[in-house]
Amino acid sequence: ANLIYLPLNTAYRQAEIEYFLRDAEPRFVLCDPGALAAVRTLASAHGIEHVFTLDAHGRGTLPDASASLAPEFATVAARADDVAVILYTSGTTGKPKGAMLTHGNLVSNAQALHQAWGWCADDVLLHALPLFHIHGLFVACHCALLGASTMLFLAKFDADTVVRLLPRATVFMGVPTYYTRLLANPTFGRETCGHMRLFTSGSAPLLAQTFEEFEARTGHRILERYGMTETGMNTSNPLDGPRVPETVGPPLAGVSIRIISSDGRDLPAGEVGQLLVKGPNVFKGYWRQPDKTAEAFTADGWFRTGDLARRAANGYVAIVGRDKDLIITGGLNVYPKEIETYIDDLDGVAESAVIGLPHPDFGEAVTAVVVRAPGRADITEESLLQTLKQKIAGYKIPKRVFFAAELPRNAMGKVQKNVLRERYRTRTRS
Repeated sequence: ANLIYLPLNTAYRQAEIEYFLRDAEPRFVLCDPGALAAVRTLASAHGIEHVFTLDAHGRGTLPDASASLAPEFATVAARADDVAVILYTSGTTGKPKGAMLTHGNLVSNAQALHQAWGWCADDVLLHALPLFHIHGLFVACHCALLGASTMLFLAKFDADTVVRLLPRATVFMGVPTYYTRLLANPTFGRETCGHMRLFTSGSAPLLAQTFEEFEARTGHRILERYGMTETGMNTSNPLDGPRVPETVGPPLAGVSIRIISSDGRDLPAGEVGQLLVKGPNVFKGYWRQPDKTAEAFTADGWFRTGDLARRAANGYVAIVGRDKDLIITGGLNVYPKEIETYIDDLDGVAESAVIGLPHPDFGEAVTAVVVRAPGRADITEESLLQTLKQKIAGYKIPKRVFFAAELPRNAMGKVQKNVLRERYRTRTRS
């Protein structure tokens, strides 16, 4: 129909929905019947006439209104550069921006993934990802669509249900949290995965310990890849070839990457810098924000991902953190992912997040928030710091270590470091 589709997280509250209605100015809004009164009030306030409902069972005013319409229609000939979807970014550093993805963006990425992951007609995708996010909506669904493959669709992830259905599937796509929850399920193992061809992971970094535990339990090496809302997928560990933990593999077909210094120089293999991307997968720009769009691209058309990365001599890329998460302490750069890797490898640590907090002397203080493994109350700030002092340079050692029952995450499992910075910003010491 050549309409523009804008999916939203069903967990959004009234103030968030109001922002999206005001910013996107849609002509048509679809919501759950239980939210109709609130959404209609918001829509009316913004001059939006058409508000329809649809529930989880396919009932609502939308199918009722459609019942008398002809089931066939003339397909509009969309151009590759026409906007197909607007996906709002998470907005962890400000108001969300609407990334405009075109039909050409979606097609190129679907074809690259279909080829890279060896998709075939007899594949069966077990789908448990949210459909408001690019991972579940396009990465998963489009691979199955191009393969003319069967999809076992779940409304949400549930470890018991996934374990029960895996023997009927060949492909499963998840976020790291899904894999840790599967590993915590005592019925999950080799027999469950005997029919599986491929497990992929994305949307957040996969810990090496999760990768290794999963392989030991199932015999499968999880394929980790890297993408973002504005670009779809950019890189992927290979289907046939080494899948290296804590890397996201080389660029996909048609995608080019550069890693540059803060002054714009291309960096050699092994050095950390800003990751730039170019290709037919890269979005058209931000909805009605030409200034933000211009800032996001270099003068010669490379998209600034905002991620810090390094590339090995064999072309494999490792993401070391977000540019905005870089910690500059005493004039020296500290990459949180490096410190997190050392901490996560320590016995008794389940996971960690490293952030920078204001410090009167150093500018920023390296700070670690650690989740202990079950039953490991013996892990203390002092013991952890003493161990780290034997492994890494002094300026990288956290000034403080805080312990938490869990790390705050968004809907796709990414650790919300902005939440941690706010929570602990007044608790550092010199």
